[in-house]
Amino acid sequence: MPQMRYAILKLEQQLEFVEMPASYSYQLTALHLRLHKELEKLTADVVPQLPHVIAECDNLELVGAAHVITQGLAYINRLEQTFAGVQEKAYPLISLLTEIRALQAQLEQWYEEEWEA
Repeated sequence: MPQMRYAILKLEQQLEFVEMPASYSYQLTALHLRLHKELEKLTADVVPQLPHVIAECDNLELVGAAHVITQGLAYINRLEQTFAGVQEKAYPLISLLTEIRALQAQLEQWYEEEWEA
């Protein structure tokens, strides 16, 4: 069983729990920090809201049905779709998309290798 790590994300009052392979969870946190740093530079009419990573943990057990755990690849795919839809006017958005897609490709490969094992 692969070692998983959990990122707890918060957007306003909404929490999201993302399950990542332990060896990639730091990349999700670093990616979020970078995206937050660059969001204010975007000149698009509609800039996506991005949750903040507020914590990481090795074990997570949700109590009740109010929340679910999102698989890391599903979260990154959604993040990529969100940023790919931004109609940017001036900022080189491609650099942010490249970082998102790099993590996306790494996770795709990780999940593929795990399914083969």
